[in-house]
Amino acid sequence: MSGTVTVAAVDLGASSGRVMVGRVGAGRVELTEAHRFTNEPVRVGDTLHWDVLRLWQGVRVGLRAAGPVASIGVDSWAVDYGLLDASGALLGNPVHYRDARTDGVADRVAARLGPERLYATTGLQQLPFNTLYQLVAAAGTPQLAAADRLLLIPDLITYWLTGRIGAERTNASTTQLYDLRRRAWATELMADAGIRADLFPPLREPGTRVGPVRPDLDLPGTPEVVAVGSHDTASAVAGVPAAGERFAYVSCGTWSLVGVELDAPVLTEASRRANFTNESGVDGTIRYLRNVMGLWLLQESLRAWGSADLPELLRQAAREPALRCVVDPDDAVFLPPGDMPARIADACRRAGEPVPDSRAATVRCVIDSLALAHRRAVRQVQQLSGRDVDAVHVVGGGARNELLCQLTADACGLPVIAGPVEATALGNILVQARAAGVVGGDLGALRSLLRETQRLVRYEPRGDQPAWQAAEHRMGGG
Repeated sequence: MSGTVTVAAVDLGASSGRVMVGRVGAGRVELTEAHRFTNEPVRVGDTLHWDVLRLWQGVRVGLRAAGPVASIGVDSWAVDYGLLDASGALLGNPVHYRDARTDGVADRVAARLGPERLYATTGLQQLPFNTLYQLVAAAGTPQLAAADRLLLIPDLITYWLTGRIGAERTNASTTQLYDLRRRAWATELMADAGIRADLFPPLREPGTRVGPVRPDLDLPGTPEVVAVGSHDTASAVAGVPAAGERFAYVSCGTWSLVGVELDAPVLTEASRRANFTNESGVDGTIRYLRNVMGLWLLQESLRAWGSADLPELLRQAAREPALRCVVDPDDAVFLPPGDMPARIADACRRAGEPVPDSRAATVRCVIDSLALAHRRAVRQVQQLSGRDVDAVHVVGGGARNELLCQLTADACGLPVIAGPVEATALGNILVQARAAGVVGGDLGALRSLLRETQRLVRYEPRGDQPAWQAAEHRMGGG
């Protein structure tokens, strides 16, 4: 392998999107931001939508700002989708996964199809907003009746870029409509759930060349689109700079995705009861993980407070008493948007915990609780998978949060290696660079390149485990 390549990563998150430019060659991985834009949901009547046309505009502006690139890869959050009619036109803005339309649907579907069957087929964690439940909730609507194709968000952006329809495998595996063993759409499950199988396009592998960008988009150069790990966590895990296989990861942003990388799924009854998920990763791997509510609690608290100074709040939070009050971040009460500090205070009252008496105390409650949730998931994933880990890699925006990284190390009793913050974009561009023939090898080779080129920070565990064990018990995990 030789030479260098310049590629663009379109990375759409739940709160913002960006276009990143990557330059990759032997011993070289450089990343610069071409454009960043907000991703704000819009409520119309009783329904919460994504403003996907504004996201598309941000993508186009970013790709023009990126300049000439050899290829483009698109990743985003999971489960949400757009519906196209027979002419290829979008039938309305996609519905946001935090919308209330799926309330109670998961229980009804599980009662009808059986939770054991659902897990044995899809290996998916039971989350109320999975695509399966969104489609059951949409049954009978004129929009769904008029639909010819369903495209998950990164596949929709790829379609608008190229005019070519398909479904990238890592994101397809998050829908609870994908048969993990057969590596195909779960058509029998769809039929029994009352979902049309003809909505779902053919599957693509990460690294597949999708096709050239449409000339009418007037982008610099003549880039083609390459399928990457289009679920942002799949790209983030590809961007974990781990050596060997004895590692856990925390892809930490709005959500914390905590897990290990395996060669085969874990479909045991214990795994189902623990609500762990098996999702497809790059190079045929399995991302065996658990969703933790993540920094959403902090993001919504900051939104409620207006112009709060987060770095100063974190400094103040570090001086607050450790583990004074904790909540379970996975409590469903925290899922919708709204006044998060009030909900945290109410959760503390209900659990008999001291109520935070300041913003700094609320932040410390959130960070302690997230560290405990990371501890719980890391301990469980080792027990359920049989994979022991020697270190925890924290990637994504949470890698900047020194307090969270240190407390995660303390809680897990394991070293935490923080970084890269841009793991998702790096995983995206490395898959493109490998498709271009500039870098080669397996995921281990790509990760070695990241260790050589990215800044990483190591946090050693401090303190005594009994205090964390007692706090985990109070949180409901022990």
